Amino acid sequence: MLKPLMLCGALIALAPWTAQAQTSIVAGVGPRVGFGVDPDQIVFGGQMIIGEVAPNLTFDPSLELGFGDHLTVISLNFDMHYHFAIQGSSWRPYAGGGVNVHFLQFDAPPGVRDDSETDVGGALVIGAGAPTPSGSRFFGELKFGLGDSYDIRGMVGWNFRI
Repeated sequence: MLKPLMLCGALIALAPWTAQAQTSIVAGVGPRVGFGVDPDQIVFGGQMIIGEVAPNLTFDPSLELGFGDHLTVISLNFDMHYHFAIQGSSWRPYAGGGVNVHFLQFDAPPGVRDDSETDVGGALVIGAGAPTPSGSRFFGELKFGLGDSYDIRGMVGWNFRI
């Protein structure tokens, strides 16, 4: 458990540096929830939006906790999203990718010692977000895992403007 906490601290420390380097700000934070396929899990978490680090490009780090399939997964995701503008619509589709660090805890049957491992993988992301009247943002996305990562994650979430 010390490794995930250290990486969370590094993520928090990285956010202001990224914001200062590109004159960007933490634009929002909020919860995310969804499902995973292989492993089959219910996933809860949170994310930040740091943007724009370049025109239409945001850095969207997130922390996710997955439960199910005799496995507990803590995932740190470091994603970049490119946002497309659709004329006449407030919806903003996006595509991107990132690097993921997964801390896995295998739940073994009674009498057998539990096991754990750390994996690093990647993900391709497609999604769309829409603003709300209060200035927050609702989003939905699909993430396709690469390498030592999950197969698919479907997530929805809400980012509150800071």
